[in-house]
Amino acid sequence: MKNSVFRLLFVLFAFVSCGSDDDSLQRIDQVLNIYIKNSAGQDLLNAKKTGSYSSYAVNDVFGVADVSPVSVPLKVTTDSLYYFEYLRGAKRRTLDSISPDNRTYHSKLAFALRRTENNVVITTIDSMEIKYRWTPSVFQVSEVRYNNQTVFTKAADAPNAINTITIIK
Repeated sequence: MKNSVFRLLFVLFAFVSCGSDDDSLQRIDQVLNIYIKNSAGQDLLNAKKTGSYSSYAVNDVFGVADVSPVSVPLKVTTDSLYYFEYLRGAKRRTLDSISPDNRTYHSKLAFALRRTENNVVITTIDSMEIKYRWTPSVFQVSEVRYNNQTVFTKAADAPNAINTITIIK
């Protein structure tokens, strides 16, 4: 009988201690969908279209070596629009630390975009800086700069979402 009571108390204690407090969970919001178009609206990531980029490479500027590739897969929507999906992979450095509970990190990526004009391959090197906001309750993309131009910002209290960015070249 004593063993049954102790087992019941143990199971009850284990059940209560496994409960979670929703406030203790950190929201993570770092997915970027990056579209690149020209001023006429042409999808420049669709290699089948004239004038579009036919290949690309992405490098982590803060990587441990001069060439530190980052996986940024090319995806396509149901409307046949191509985009880069960036989830993670580049090193993050602390940009500022206002307090232990409020920090800003950043990553820097270099995009090598290649297209062919008159049988000559032309490579364009672009840069992207991603700033992240970190608090105990949230880790999220707060700003994206493409070639030193702000192309995306997000307020601290904005809900989680797939962050969509359109670059006009």
